[in-house]
This record gives sequence, C-alpha cells and structure tokens, in this order.
Amino acid sequence: MAFFGLFKSKKEQQETLDKGLEKSNESVLSKISRAIIGKSTVDDDVLDQLEEALVTSDVGVETTLRIIERIQKRVAKDKYLGTGELNRILVEETSTLLAENETKEGVDALSFSNVNGTPYVIMVVGVNGVGKTTTIGKLAWQFKKLGKKVYLGAADTFRAAAVEQLCIWGERVGVPVIKQQQGSDPASVAFDTVASAKANGADIVLIDTAGRLHNKVNLMNELTKMRNVMQKVIPGAPHEVMLVLDGSTGQNAFEQAKQFTKATQVTSLAITKLDGTAKGGVVIGISDQFKIPVKYIGLGEKAEDLQPFDTDAFVRSILGLKA
Repeated sequence: MAFFGLFKSKKEQQETLDKGLEKSNESVLSKISRAIIGKSTVDDDVLDQLEEALVTSDVGVETTLRIIERIQKRVAKDKYLGTGELNRILVEETSTLLAENETKEGVDALSFSNVNGTPYVIMVVGVNGVGKTTTIGKLAWQFKKLGKKVYLGAADTFRAAAVEQLCIWGERVGVPVIKQQQGSDPASVAFDTVASAKANGADIVLIDTAGRLHNKVNLMNELTKMRNVMQKVIPGAPHEVMLVLDGSTGQNAFEQAKQFTKATQVTSLAITKLDGTAKGGVVIGISDQFKIPVKYIGLGEKAEDLQPFDTDAFVRSILGLKA
C-alpha cells in the first residue's frame, strides 16, 4: 500500500513513524537493554528477561511466547549468538510473525477499480472514542487524493454527534455524506448509502457504525442486518470490515478486538493514537493473536498522519533498529 508516498517521501514517512512511536520505542528499548545488560551471549536468563520486557510492553503473553520460541530456535542453531545481534533477530522474527497475517490475494480499496459500476464497500466498526469517525474522514481524504469517488454513510444513528462529525469531515474533504435523522435504522442508512453510491458511480463507500458494546447480541444483530441490506444492492458487500482500535488503551484494545471479532467478521484493523503513548507493542500482539492484518496506524492529528501499515518499518522503528 504505497499510496502514502504520494504525499510524503520515503524518508518523511520513516520520520513520521519514528516520531509517532518515540515513546513506545523508548519504553521497549529500555526494557530490552535491562534484559541484556552485562551479558555477552543470549542465554536462558536473557530470554526470560526479554520475555518480561515484551509482555510488559503490551505485546501480549501469547505473542511474546511465540516470538521467544522463534528466537530460541535461532539461538539453538548458533551457539555463539551475541546479545549485540539480539535486536536484529528480534526484528526479523517479529516481522516474519506479523507478515503471516498479511493478505496476499484479493482486492482492497487501493487496488480496486470500478469497472462494472459497483463500488468497494468498507464497513467501519469500533467502540465510541477510539477515533472511528475521524479515521473514516482521513481515509476519505486520502482516497479522494488518489482520484477515487468516495461516499460516506452516517449509520451511527445512535449518537447525533457522530453524524455531525462525519458531515463535518464530508464537507472538509468534499465528499457526499448519506444520513438520516438520529435514531433511524442504521441498516436503512447503509442501504441508502450503497444505493446512492452505486447509482452515482462511486468507487469507494465508507460506512460508519454505532460503537456500542454493552449488548453484544444486539450489536451482532445490527451489523448482520446492515450486511444483509447492503447485499441486496451490491452482492458481497461489505467487501471489508475494518475494526478501529485505540492503541493507547493497551490491553483494553485486546478485549475490544475479542468482542468485535465475535460480533462480526473483521477483515482488517486500523490502530489509532499511537503517538504520545508507550503502548505501541499492542499492534504486534493484536495482529498476531487475531490473525487479522493491520492496514493503517494513526500517528497524529493530521489527515496524512493516518499511515498505511508497513510491517518491517514498524517493527524496526519500535525496536530501535534503523533500516
């Protein structure tokens, strides 16, 4: 997903990434440094300390154990592996682990070409306050910069503020927003949005949804109903269900991912608010644990600070190993 390069050079992208992950980088590196201090080779004690460093950096227990197991296999092959090489190996094994979750086949919004009058539909889910509506607005801005015709659907009808916020983004970006009155049936809004988008030759449709998790059954029923009505207009819609998570909440983001993956079929992740937090390790854990590719990460307030996720660059940056 190289479209970000349309706005910033490769060097600028890396600078944005490094700056956004600065607090996470400092936190992880200090813990790893403590793990290897006074050691010249990677032994069991170093691995135990490294395990603790990763777990306390919000990578998660299961993912940490997988990473440690991979490193143990590397150590077993090279009996004289020095601690100076640990960061490089940690980057390689973590990147490989995450790369296994990347989708290699099929189409996504960036490569999609509307040749048959059927737009690509993304249903965006997530609890209130994670930056869901803002993420939709930033995506709309970036897609439009690519020359795509974008439609937004304000299907979070539970909160008037959500509809208003999406309308503000629509006006700012210059894309139409389909809405109804507060309290309207979200499925009705979704239906109207995809019908209007299809009739007007749109390329991409972004559907905002309510972020309530107090009753998972109701949420599941609501999202299923939205899927069903959209498929009456566009068979196979939504083509993508993107879950937005707040990276600064650390382990709470794991729980949100768990609940939403039970409520609907999530196919991609956007993890926001990584700037200003030391909890960037959560990106690694969530992607690995749920086997869902991370597509975007939020590194600031500007529209261009929503950055396509580059696995290797992210892991290198958070672990302090420059390319």
